[in-house]
Amino acid sequence: MSENGGWSAALTRFLNRLHARLAARARTTGALVSQPEPRSTGSYARGLQLCAGNLMFAGHLVEAPDAMIWDLDPPDSAWAEEIQGFRWLDDLAAVGDARARQVAQRWLWGWIDRYGTGKGDGWTPEAAGRRLIRCIHHAVFLLRGVEGEASARFYRALAAQAVFLSRRWQGAAPGLPRFEALTGLLYAGLSLEGMGPQVEPARRALARDCAAQVDAEGGIPTRNPEELLEVFTLLTWARAALEAEDKAPDEAHVAAIGRIAPTLRALRHADGGLARFQGGGRGLDGRLDLALAASGAKRRPPGGLAMGYARLAAARTSVIVDAAAPPKGRASGDAHASTLAFELTSGRRPVIVSCGSGAVFGEDWRRAGRATPSHSTLCLDGYSSARLATPVRIGGMEREYLEDAPALVPVQITQTEGGTRLEGGHDGYRRTHGLTHARVLELAYDGRSLSGEDMLVTLDDADKASFDRRMDAARLAGFPWQIRFHLHPDVDARLDMGGSAVSLVLRSGEVWVFRPDGTPQLTVEPSVYLEKGRLRPRAAKQVVLSGRAMEYATRIRWSLAKAQDTAIAVRDLVTDETEPTH
Repeated sequence: MSENGGWSAALTRFLNRLHARLAARARTTGALVSQPEPRSTGSYARGLQLCAGNLMFAGHLVEAPDAMIWDLDPPDSAWAEEIQGFRWLDDLAAVGDARARQVAQRWLWGWIDRYGTGKGDGWTPEAAGRRLIRCIHHAVFLLRGVEGEASARFYRALAAQAVFLSRRWQGAAPGLPRFEALTGLLYAGLSLEGMGPQVEPARRALARDCAAQVDAEGGIPTRNPEELLEVFTLLTWARAALEAEDKAPDEAHVAAIGRIAPTLRALRHADGGLARFQGGGRGLDGRLDLALAASGAKRRPPGGLAMGYARLAAARTSVIVDAAAPPKGRASGDAHASTLAFELTSGRRPVIVSCGSGAVFGEDWRRAGRATPSHSTLCLDGYSSARLATPVRIGGMEREYLEDAPALVPVQITQTEGGTRLEGGHDGYRRTHGLTHARVLELAYDGRSLSGEDMLVTLDDADKASFDRRMDAARLAGFPWQIRFHLHPDVDARLDMGGSAVSLVLRSGEVWVFRPDGTPQLTVEPSVYLEKGRLRPRAAKQVVLSGRAMEYATRIRWSLAKAQDTAIAVRDLVTDETEPTH
């Protein structure tokens, strides 16, 4: 851990604790002068599980019926951080009955008893912002049947967190944490008695961060699609809250919403879910549609790249490719070495996927999910296309930046007689092996086939000399490579045609056939599918092509196409199964 990073994190924690205690002692009055419409939506099924005592957060299930959540020993810091954000309040409000209200009230006033004086965990700007947003959204639900001193304590707790945010929002890391803190402060200024003077500073700060963090193409530095959706959602909530009080959001705020909307549309697969790259997941069901509808932005996705991703789409098939260099510096703390990886979805069914973020399953899974072998692309000699640096402390947690990442990632998208073609390359293996990875993907106009070509090539004499030195060190045995095609857990994969092809059967009844050209080894191997809301990684499979790079140029061709007897349009009426949490 770097010395500077350690001192900075220690100073941040000290200032948060100091201002939390000062804010809790501040003289505040309590009442809601207005209440934004509840916009944060939760899961009814998850709310029922919480009522039953099945507490699942950050990949850990704790069975504790009728327990006070703050009395439990958290399995890890991620579990504690998640419950401090009060997202569980969305789920309980989604149930909305007397039992759910009782649980919500018990946990909320339990938090006030334990942490309301400014002590203990959870006093970070981003966590305070999340709590304020949800408590204000669901105030009517929480306060039903509550009177007297209990109601006053609720308002005092909200006011104390608003005062804390007014002093410490700058302590939140730029990006999503800062947007959460500022949106919470804006909500408090609009909704709480005596907090009106905070509205204008929060509005201006939000506009500055929109200009600084949302680039001209509607992207953010982390290149995480799900994080972009969360930022977009917060910005639409903040705009709606301002407009409800006849206050105009800043032009930079409105412009950022207009830039992000078409980018999110470009990052959406045919099934409505987001591409799972750079630590992001598919997004909560319905969240993207709700946010886009609330934004009112109608612009279509831009041509070319969107936040560094290329989208090829035809008929009911979508292909999204990570076609840019990975994030750099602080933005790479959770970034993945996924350059030139792709995902393919057919109708409602994901086919080729990334393994996803393993953060909720512990540090080992988090690191494994970031590596190139966890993505549907080529991996050379056991190296990832970008490597993890020495851990540093970011926001109170140890993270590894990416280093030795691809610097040159040229990409070109063209229309051909048969479809849409993407040609790209990256130099992530050039320093280590003298080889550049080039990839060509072409999606047919009818969406029924994707043809691919992967190449490892030396580009100049210096590359050849580097390649020769590595070959000598390997005793002329060449460098092993693998091209992985990770499959969604619902895809049934089996070797076919005497081992020369793989048949992929989807739950919709569609059949896709994968075939390589030439003589690479073709295998079907175990894989995993990592997603939030699960107790454990889901077992899956992957198609793997493997061989050895022996020359200055290695070329591997392959194709993925629907079987000839697969109908043009399939009525996909099969319902998805959900995993029980106990």
